[in-house]
Amino acid sequence: MINKKVANAQEALHDVQDNQTIMVGGFGLSGIPENSIAELVRKNITGLTCISNNAGVDDFGLGLLLQKRQIKKMIASYVGENAEFERQMLSGELDVELTPQGTLAEKCRAAQAGIPAFFTPAGYGTEVAEGKETREFNGKMYVMEEAYQADFAIVKAWKGDEAGNLIFKGTTRSFNAVMAGAGKITIAEVEELLPVGALDPNQIHIPGIYVKRIFQGEKYEKRIEQRTVRKRD
Repeated sequence: MINKKVANAQEALHDVQDNQTIMVGGFGLSGIPENSIAELVRKNITGLTCISNNAGVDDFGLGLLLQKRQIKKMIASYVGENAEFERQMLSGELDVELTPQGTLAEKCRAAQAGIPAFFTPAGYGTEVAEGKETREFNGKMYVMEEAYQADFAIVKAWKGDEAGNLIFKGTTRSFNAVMAGAGKITIAEVEELLPVGALDPNQIHIPGIYVKRIFQGEKYEKRIEQRTVRKRD
């Protein structure tokens, strides 16, 4: 069994370079790779193309990279609560490719599975379909979407072992699971890193073959993007 454990985010991301394309897991602020994002900020990597569900908030998640102008292009399905993301997009400072959320997920999953392209009805007849091949199947029109090509996929899991096997918890499974293995190199940070054999094989969501490096993160904040509470009686 290959041991894929590295000491920390600094070792895991040692070869990330300027102008690369990086997938970043998570759904809103749920399940984002906080330690890896902090390391990208520290390294001052620039010219990044980031593929993610959204760009976090102004002072957390990918919002930290936007603050320092480290992202040149953002591929996402949702602008979210990030005012700086919105400002840079509307001013033309940031290249933004808004993608239907299901298409975004499938473009990741297709890359993970080695499928170069697929057809989807989402976006047909809109700006999303401009310049893309369309085709009719069973009387319905579809748009051809190509799988993403990313240099790195950075994901966050609840538990993992030293062979790279991953278990996600709740909502964090959504984009993390389809991004694992969808980049040339997949880096996983986990809340709890265990020896090989400690995880129940029936509970594993992503097998270690998809993961190149794994490390145990620390000091997770797990912020809530939009807190909604019931009024007191």
